[in-house]
Amino acid sequence: MSGSTSRSEMPYRTLGSTGERVSCIGLGGWHLSLKHVDEDTSLRIIRTAIDRGINFMDNSWDYNEGESERRMGKALLDGYRERAFLMTKIDGRSKKEAAKQLDESLKRLKVEYIDLVQHHEIIRYEDPHRIFDEEGANAALLEAREAGKIRYIGFTGHKDPQIHLHMLEVARLNGFKFDTAQMPLNVMDAHYRSFSKLVVPEMVKEGVGILGMKAMANGILLKSNTVTPIECLHYALNLPISVVITGIDSMEFLDQAFEAAQSFKPFSDEQLNSILAKTTRAAARGEFEPFKTTSIFDSTAQNPDWLGEESERVQQLMPPQ
Repeated sequence: MSGSTSRSEMPYRTLGSTGERVSCIGLGGWHLSLKHVDEDTSLRIIRTAIDRGINFMDNSWDYNEGESERRMGKALLDGYRERAFLMTKIDGRSKKEAAKQLDESLKRLKVEYIDLVQHHEIIRYEDPHRIFDEEGANAALLEAREAGKIRYIGFTGHKDPQIHLHMLEVARLNGFKFDTAQMPLNVMDAHYRSFSKLVVPEMVKEGVGILGMKAMANGILLKSNTVTPIECLHYALNLPISVVITGIDSMEFLDQAFEAAQSFKPFSDEQLNSILAKTTRAAARGEFEPFKTTSIFDSTAQNPDWLGEESERVQQLMPPQ
């Protein structure tokens, strides 16, 4: 387990090998600009979260057509930026598209630099190769890091733990080590195509900061009628990870997140076995993890133009049409 200290109302953990201290709960960005969440509410959620000790801010270039980043940018004015560890994600696989999206994110967020930028939705086996091409997205992020636009580099994915392991392998072959990786970590994951069993141990061994997401999968896990929201958050917090990113679209859910962080204690073997036993049958076929078993969470599949063009090197290998 990453070392934990407490400040304000929120325990903190160390982000992998970076040395950064981050809140064990991270504020998910997607929920902040859903149709039922007005701008004033989202700004209040962000600023109250920071005031109470949540410093890890999640976002993405593609969330709600950029509105999530725009709202985050407004909320981080007036001294709040200095108190936040800001993360966003880009979808571009080409150097050109990644650089374009990063610059757009910087403008929307109204910041000179972003603490952590992650390659988003690594859900295909070709994604790592496209990203690490000479004209791939990681080249853009390395240049951005050199220019002071970003500080750390990571990747995310929700489809299959083997693809995460492949991403690590391709990075290694290119002499690169990620600072972070984000993945679904929840009570159902333990039973089906499990990131916690296959990927987390490798990340711990390499000192990569682990970011958990989909602890409740936007409420889908709760429809199994096997676990409560607090149990879901506690299970994720019990894993050797740095941050549990959770979607918060109301002050009530913000309070729930703080309640989970404050009441969490490491599980005994008996507690762990009990919660896993409750979810075994419901989790067996991936029914409550549709991000693994369907395409409905695959935003880059629905918007392939976000990825950018294949590299010229690859195109030159193709026979003439």
